[in-house]
Amino acid sequence: MSYVKALRCKECEALYPIEPRTVCDHDFGPVEVAFDYEKARGRVTRASIEGGPRSLWRYKDLLPIEGQPRAGLRSGFTPLIRADKLAAELGVKELYIKDDSTNYPTFSYKDRVVAVALTKAIEFGFDTVGCASTGNLAHSVAAHAAAAGLRAFVMIPHDLEEGKMVGMSVFGPRVVKIRGNYDDVNRLCSQIADKYNWAIVNVNLRPFYTEGAKTHGFEIAEQMGWKLPRHTVVPVAGGTILPKVWKAYQEFITLGLVEDNKPAMYAAQAAGCNPVVQAIEQGLDLFKPQKPQTIAKSIAIGNPADGYYVIKVVRESGGHGASSSDAEIIDAIKLLARTEGIFTEPAGGTTLACAIKLIQSGRIPRDESICVCITGNGLKTVEVMAGQFTATPVINAKMTEFEQLVNEINETAKTSTQSVNS
Repeated sequence: MSYVKALRCKECEALYPIEPRTVCDHDFGPVEVAFDYEKARGRVTRASIEGGPRSLWRYKDLLPIEGQPRAGLRSGFTPLIRADKLAAELGVKELYIKDDSTNYPTFSYKDRVVAVALTKAIEFGFDTVGCASTGNLAHSVAAHAAAAGLRAFVMIPHDLEEGKMVGMSVFGPRVVKIRGNYDDVNRLCSQIADKYNWAIVNVNLRPFYTEGAKTHGFEIAEQMGWKLPRHTVVPVAGGTILPKVWKAYQEFITLGLVEDNKPAMYAAQAAGCNPVVQAIEQGLDLFKPQKPQTIAKSIAIGNPADGYYVIKVVRESGGHGASSSDAEIIDAIKLLARTEGIFTEPAGGTTLACAIKLIQSGRIPRDESICVCITGNGLKTVEVMAGQFTATPVINAKMTEFEQLVNEINETAKTSTQSVNS
């Protein structure tokens, strides 16, 4: 059952019918989907959710669709991992990893937002979908469009990693490389949506697209046993996911599904593209756009569409922000892989590196529950790990050579341990 009321301006609260719309006619403020929580109270329950499919669509009653889902039927419900080995390394009591590097079908959190956006695009009658993307969104739009039988155009910056090019091209969309960065691509996509009347998921379907990000937060709460983490660290690119995870927490609180433990939200950005974190650290309400220069290309958005609302939520929740260098991002990728067996892309490395800084600085207490949101898979960006590992030796297929190699490995480990202890 749908509990959608209208589209509502986030600034003046003017209401609009459910239609492809991004901004308010009165003040050009962004619009978002408004729900009737009074009507939903008592009808959307823990039991009704637990009785749903093991996908993001178990939260269908709190998503902006009218009929049955038409895309992403297997997306979402990714693991929430109690990361005890990593917690021991960081000296914290209770640490969780929400792992969207396993999300289906394209291994990033974007499969959530695209599932909702494409379902809505079909409801509106669009036959062509598209996006402005730094890679992960293009993968997801291409894959879901192929499955749904929709024509797809994906617009990307000209210098994306080769792995991401393959990952989107295989699904058969029309890929358009544009000279410039993501912000240049996004500006062009706004014009394309107007001229061609296509469903550009993160432009003219943005209010519906962003609602899909709530499912990341819904799952964290449900998988923690219907509790909220006290501290949640989220990467910031265009600014979609952090405010929507917050909205998910608030919706569950409003509906009486979880206790309000005053959850705090924290923004993570790469130092080479950190307009939102700079504004948070300087106590500003508005950020200054930047030209990105970082290995974390999937979050390299210098002029984030929802950056203002990230700052607002972080401040209202009592959280903070941090940014990390490329070297710190690489170290965090290795740490997560070594301790928890999770290989994340640089966006995930950024989030963990920033979480470490926030813990070490005392912004996040070591004795309270912490959730780090990992939003993409490292196999898409293997280029950034070039030169990070010693060369692998080649031996002949002889047991004597293998035994000699094992002895050398053991001797190296012994020397390394003695060096650390001396």
